Amino acid sequence: MFSCMRKLGCLVLLLVLAAAAYLTRGRWMHLLGGRGAAEAPAAAAEVAWEALTPEGAERARRAVASLGGRGGPVFVNVGPGDLASYIFVQVAKQLPPSAQDVQAAVIGERLYLRANVSLRDLGGSGSLGPLASMLGDRETMQIGGQFEVLRPGLAQFRVQEVKLRDFALPQRAIPRVIGQIRKGAVPQGVTPDGLALEVPRHIGDVRVSRGKVTLYKST
Repeated sequence: MFSCMRKLGCLVLLLVLAAAAYLTRGRWMHLLGGRGAAEAPAAAAEVAWEALTPEGAERARRAVASLGGRGGPVFVNVGPGDLASYIFVQVAKQLPPSAQDVQAAVIGERLYLRANVSLRDLGGSGSLGPLASMLGDRETMQIGGQFEVLRPGLAQFRVQEVKLRDFALPQRAIPRVIGQIRKGAVPQGVTPDGLALEVPRHIGDVRVSRGKVTLYKST
């Protein structure tokens, strides 16, 4: 009987300690997770994907035009969806022909585009290797990267990340996939992982940060 009571007492003590630990978790949990625990809320934040729309394209067009005006601003901020809408005609020429439901978002220092595509447009097993056998005929493709202005009138979207469904492609595979979806001649200076984009000559730089894309006037 006393043995049973001792066991019951230990169980109650453990429950009390567990409850106390839970109620005071804000004081000690960060000591267990280190940097990862501190970054968990940020990682869990929902990404704001924006659809491509004619209205967004018009907003971006006006912003770009303002940089070219005499006495205009030296930089303008545009939303990722607006910019993607503005350059969609060019982006659509670069994306696989089967691309549907194209959306854009800024995550960290990169602009991301995602679309539903047919894997046949990506070269199938020739470009994807063993990964192709794990995917369906159509999948969500997500590409992320940064803009680089190469010279007046020409920029590139340099792809630094490619995902198919939840599978991230190795860095060495990205140029092969980009090579599959490119169309036409590649302008001089465009890298193997870059998609060429024509831009107004007064655009000098493009930077991505904090949910927006900033366009800078050429000086």
